[in-house]
Amino acid sequence: MSLLIKGKIQGDWMSHETESGEFVRKDSQFRNWVTADGQPGPTGEGGFPAEADRYHLYVSLACPWAHRTLIFRLLKGLESVISYSVVHPYMGPEGWSFERYPGSDGDALYGAAYLYELYSRAQSDYSGIVTVPVLWDKQRQTIVNNESSEIIRMLNESFTAFAKPGPDLYPIPLREVIDEVNAEVYERVNNGVYRAGFAETQAAYEQAFGDLFSTLDRLEARLRGQDWLAGDSVTEADWRLFTTLVRFDAVYYVHFKCNRQRIADYPELWDYTRALYQVPGVAGTVNMDQIKRHYYTSHPELNPRGLIPRGPVIDFTAPTRRSVLGT
Repeated sequence: MSLLIKGKIQGDWMSHETESGEFVRKDSQFRNWVTADGQPGPTGEGGFPAEADRYHLYVSLACPWAHRTLIFRLLKGLESVISYSVVHPYMGPEGWSFERYPGSDGDALYGAAYLYELYSRAQSDYSGIVTVPVLWDKQRQTIVNNESSEIIRMLNESFTAFAKPGPDLYPIPLREVIDEVNAEVYERVNNGVYRAGFAETQAAYEQAFGDLFSTLDRLEARLRGQDWLAGDSVTEADWRLFTTLVRFDAVYYVHFKCNRQRIADYPELWDYTRALYQVPGVAGTVNMDQIKRHYYTSHPELNPRGLIPRGPVIDFTAPTRRSVLGT
């Protein structure tokens, strides 16, 4: 990531995200919504109607938050409706770049060198972290939203006129349980691995470590009694967890010191992760080369030599007891 202060690039983004030795993720700032009729959504201003070929996603194949949006774009059949660009996996002092790399072909809209240029284009005096994903409005040439949890809701709900027939990933009868699961998974698992990895004190690390594995233990128990987090069908809650689980053994276990046990050591979570990976098309959104290259080279404070581990060998295609049909 990179940090802009009144539109000017700064070097030390980590200090902006750390409080008393603990990693504290700041809220995203662009919070407008694409809606079916262009009316304002839950936050922000209106004027962003759902239209084909109007919106563009900026993502990293390494980033679990951005990964969510690519999965929803796929599952809802929006590949021809919403275009996208992929940043380079290495995140240096100036943040995400558009340097070319296998799977990363540059900025398709403006030929920008760095993602922060898009933030400055949207708001010349922007102050804050420059993150992916970004949902960009090509017509108004601005950022609609840079909060992944809200972008996936838009892809699920606002673009239904363009979506292929398929499941509603945030169905009304399950929303209460989905929201409850999401809240715990976000704080203790999705963000929990970062809290452990970027902790600056032993106490902060141990708190994050304990929260993470106590929650994984509870999720393992939950999945003994049902196939998916909210019941009998795959929902948003499952995909929000999946993007962390699929990176866990290759990255977080070592790089973020989340090493009590691997996901492969949890029978239900490991079966569950493989089942989601095997949903048609999802494997194509998982780029382990970019994932490992990003984490092991972009955090010199954690891995000074930037060496990328060759292992582990992970077979996400092994048979699973869970059915991937109808998901």
